[in-house]
Amino acid sequence: MSEAVDELRDLYQEVILDHGRRPRNCHAMTDATATAEGNNPMCGDRLTVYLKTGSDGCIEDVSFEGRGCAISMASASMMTEMLRGKSEAEAETLFAAFRRLITEGVSDEAGPDSEIDRLIVLSGVRQFPSRVKCATLAWHAFDAALHGRGETVTTE
Repeated sequence: MSEAVDELRDLYQEVILDHGRRPRNCHAMTDATATAEGNNPMCGDRLTVYLKTGSDGCIEDVSFEGRGCAISMASASMMTEMLRGKSEAEAETLFAAFRRLITEGVSDEAGPDSEIDRLIVLSGVRQFPSRVKCATLAWHAFDAALHGRGETVTTE
């Protein structure tokens, strides 16, 4: 069983490194309807989240740009892939589920077709409280953009 756990851990690390090295949707968005900045002074992570919502409130596009550690870049990259096409309510539910997963290790929606399962690769940061801030930074900035609080989001 230990070998299987090690293989899974290696896979998770590969996914994080892949998204960290080649983040998806990492660019400014000129037609964004909302933006918010995120800053984690403990780690030096800084990013801006761009959000474009349609008249129906659905997320048409989401991107980010900035600099940070592999965990913050991977989390932001994965977040942008998952939120496109979601309604505001769906996005808020996913954010809440991700926060519970990262901070409490609880996955309410776990299952073979659950979207939160795609984010489980980041759940190991829970063992390192200072890294939780790295993993949640982009999500907090997204939440600020979604709710029109374009201020800098600082995780301390």
